Amino acid sequence: MTEKRSSFTGKIGFVLAAAGSAVGLGNIWRFPYLAAKYGGGIFLLVYLILAVTFGFALMCAEIAIGRKTGQSAINAFKTLDKRFGFLGVVAAIIPAIILPYYSVIGGWVSKYLFAFVSGDAAASAADSYFTDFISKPFEPIGWFLIFIGLTALVVLFGVEKGIEKVSKVMMPVLVVLTIGIAVYSVTIDGAMEGVKYYLMPDFSRFSATTVLAAMGQLFYSMSLAMGIMITYGSYMKKEVSIEKSVHQIEIFDTGIAFLAGLMIIPAVFAFSGGDEAALGKGPSLMFITLPKVFNSMPAGTVIGVVFFLLVLFAALTSSISLMETVVSIVRDKLGWGRKTACILVFVFCIMLGIPSSLGFGVWDFITVAGLSILDMFDFVSNSVLMPIVAFLTCIFIGYVIKPKAIIEEIEIGAPFKAKTLFTVIIKYVAPVCIILILISSILDVLGIAKI
Repeated sequence: MTEKRSSFTGKIGFVLAAAGSAVGLGNIWRFPYLAAKYGGGIFLLVYLILAVTFGFALMCAEIAIGRKTGQSAINAFKTLDKRFGFLGVVAAIIPAIILPYYSVIGGWVSKYLFAFVSGDAAASAADSYFTDFISKPFEPIGWFLIFIGLTALVVLFGVEKGIEKVSKVMMPVLVVLTIGIAVYSVTIDGAMEGVKYYLMPDFSRFSATTVLAAMGQLFYSMSLAMGIMITYGSYMKKEVSIEKSVHQIEIFDTGIAFLAGLMIIPAVFAFSGGDEAALGKGPSLMFITLPKVFNSMPAGTVIGVVFFLLVLFAALTSSISLMETVVSIVRDKLGWGRKTACILVFVFCIMLGIPSSLGFGVWDFITVAGLSILDMFDFVSNSVLMPIVAFLTCIFIGYVIKPKAIIEEIEIGAPFKAKTLFTVIIKYVAPVCIILILISSILDVLGIAKI
């Protein structure tokens, strides 16, 4: 017998869980890196404008699809139009690819938190500490197993008793920690140059690349085009306003990303004497540059503990939403109970996560177009499949079921004030922008592969 579909207890539970999904490693380290690379204040301004237009429309659409159908991504599109059943399958593949390698990175965060708690902060600031760690065959896998185990435990308890309860604790703590470190960061000697760079738009640095980078970050930051918001929407009660909920999720998500920039950019500027390149790219910022920054600070070990605890919370809230999405897909497709589906997804993650981890050590000879196993999974999911799903979702809503079908669902809870903006973005603006993001991402990786 199929279990009754779970639901969030109310608006607060939904908003905190969805915001927890959106707030992840993309906010904490990818956003500050991109802000530094693409002009600081001008990138921040462009991102904020896109978040309240482009991001708002796509998130409203996905949540409404989930609530309207009461299904996870794999069945939601098929329920609305059988011809688009394939889109649900593609959307379902994305979180299944992301969750294992994301949990490997979550394991790295757990390791660094342990290093700072156990008094190993000075050692973690050494140039080779990170590469020595990830190239080991067993230790990174051990931390990965701890992280994915914690994630599975929360998902096992279900929507109300697991995801909602954890989100109601983790999200407020995450906000407090972020504000605390940001306030401390801007008071460091030499940090004000970083603050000015980050907050004051320099319009001479504006370009089409800035817009594309900010738009690409929206997918990472807001958990779009990976089935998560459709799944969470399917747990949402009809009387809850989708429009208001999306605004509140955006405030959480964008607020944390903004504060992450305020935490990291001024501190790194102060440490490096204003060198933007010191912010690094990807793992180098989080696991190489920042430990050096903390090691150079008064009370740096305490700040490092708080910072990596914050990052661990952010990583967990996102991995929980990814696993819940995959579990929901398995349950909807096979009719299994939560426990059985959880165990299957947990085993699947281990099978895919271990190669991602070993790809930096004993399996580093395995590459695809010059990318490691983990980077290859990241490229396929984030740079190829997510833009494709987002583009086809816009076409599906704009020209197949029509925006009216989504607007009617949103207006069940309350009048949809932004319905004209929603229609214009979904039908005309978003499809063009998403195609440009897809082309840009592929060209970027091909360029890297040639080096």
